[in-house]
Amino acid sequence: MNSGEFRRRGKEMVDFVADYLEGIEGRQVYPDVEPGYLRPLIPTSAPEEPDTFEDILNDVEKIIMPGAASPACTELETVMMDWLGKMLKLPEAFLAGQVGEGGGVIQGSASEATLMALLAARTKVVRRLQAASPGLTQGAIMEKLVAYSSDQAHSSVERAGLIGGVKLKVIPSDGKFAMRASALQEVLERDKAEGLIPFFLVATLGTTSCCSFDNLLEVGPICNEENMWLHIDAAYAGSSFICPEFRHLLNGVEFADSFNFNPHKWLLVNFDCSAMWVKKRTDLIGAFKLDPLYLKHSHQDSGLITDYRHWQLPLGRRFRSLKMWFVFRMYGVKGLQTYIRKHVRLAREFECLVRQDPRFEICAEVTLGLVCFRLKGSNKLNEDLLERINSAKKIHLVPCHLRDKFVLRFAICSRSVELTHVQQSWEHIRQLTTDLLRAQRD
Repeated sequence: MNSGEFRRRGKEMVDFVADYLEGIEGRQVYPDVEPGYLRPLIPTSAPEEPDTFEDILNDVEKIIMPGAASPACTELETVMMDWLGKMLKLPEAFLAGQVGEGGGVIQGSASEATLMALLAARTKVVRRLQAASPGLTQGAIMEKLVAYSSDQAHSSVERAGLIGGVKLKVIPSDGKFAMRASALQEVLERDKAEGLIPFFLVATLGTTSCCSFDNLLEVGPICNEENMWLHIDAAYAGSSFICPEFRHLLNGVEFADSFNFNPHKWLLVNFDCSAMWVKKRTDLIGAFKLDPLYLKHSHQDSGLITDYRHWQLPLGRRFRSLKMWFVFRMYGVKGLQTYIRKHVRLAREFECLVRQDPRFEICAEVTLGLVCFRLKGSNKLNEDLLERINSAKKIHLVPCHLRDKFVLRFAICSRSVELTHVQQSWEHIRQLTTDLLRAQRD
C-alpha cells in the first residue's frame, strides 16, 4: 500500500467508524452468537496470495461485528495464532485447533512472554514437589529454584528472574555465541550436587547482540530429561521462520514448553504484538486463574471458550488479532516471505561491502538481517566512529559488546529500505571512517 492509497483507505476507515457511531442505536447491545461461531467463517490457514482491502473490510462487518468485542476478539486471536503457527510449521501440539491442549496468545512483548512462562514453570514445579512431599513449604522450594539462560540472552530474562524471585544463572556460550549441551550439563550437575532445583531455561533464537542461535537440538533433550520448562525466545528472528529456507533454525522446538516471537519486530504488524504459544494451556491457566463474581459468565466451565485473562498479566486487552488478520490477508504468506527475503539479501549486500574494505572486520555470522562489524583496532576507535555516525544523524547504529570487543550493528529494519539506502549508508560510514583516521594521524 503506497502513501496515496494509505490516505484514501484512512479516510474510508474514518467514514466506517463515523457510520458505526451514527447507527449505533440500531445495533444489538449484546451479541447473540454462540461460542465457536467465528472459526467456521474463515479459512483454516492464512492465504498464500493477498486479498483485497474491500474484501477484508466487508468481512469485518460480516464476521467480526456480529461478535462485537467479545467473543470476536477472543476467537479471532485463537484462529490468528493458529494461522501464524501453521506459517511457522509449529508442531501440532502448540496449536489450539478444535480440541488441542495447546494454543497461542498475543502478549504485549517478549519480556511479558518470558515472565509468564517463568511464573507458570515456577508454579508447576512447586505443586509437583509439594504433591510428592506434602511437608515442603513454598518458601523452602523457592529458595532452591534456579533458572538458566545463555550469557547472550536479553536482559528481560534476568528481569523475569528478579520479578519471579528465583536465581538466574548464565551458561557460557561457545565461539559462535550459542548455548551448547556440554556447558549446560556442567552447570546443571554442579547445581544439583549443591541441592539446588533446576526448573526453567530460556533458549534464544536470534540473540539481541549478534543474532546467534542457541542449539535447541542439544539443550532441548536435556531440559526434557531434567523436567525443566524450556521457553524459546525468538523475538526478532522468529518472523523469518515463515520462509522454508530459514525454518531449520527452529528445529528442536518440539522439545519446548513455550515459544515466543514478535510479529511487531519483523512481520509488518504494528506494536504491540508478541506471539506466544504453549504446549499445555493448563500449565499457564493453572498458575493465574482467579474467578471473581464480576468476571463470571455462563460459558466459563463449558470448555467452549478461551479466557485469555488467565494467559497474561493484565486483565484488560486490546483487539490485537485484528491487525494480524489485516496484515496476513493484505500481504499473503508469499508477500510476507518476499519481505523477509529482501531484508536478508540487503544485509548480505552490506556484509559484502564491509568485507571489501580491509579496515573493517565482520564479528559474527550474518544469518538474517543484522550485520555486526567493527574497525580493526581498539574499542576506543570504534566508540569514536559510532559517535561520529550517530552525531551526523543520517543513520543510527546501536552497538554491543561481543566478549571484549566493542561492535557496531547494522540492522535492516525499515519496510521501505532499498539497496540504494544500504549503499549510501556504507559510503557514509566509509567517509566518516576516513575522516576519523585522518584526524587521529594529524
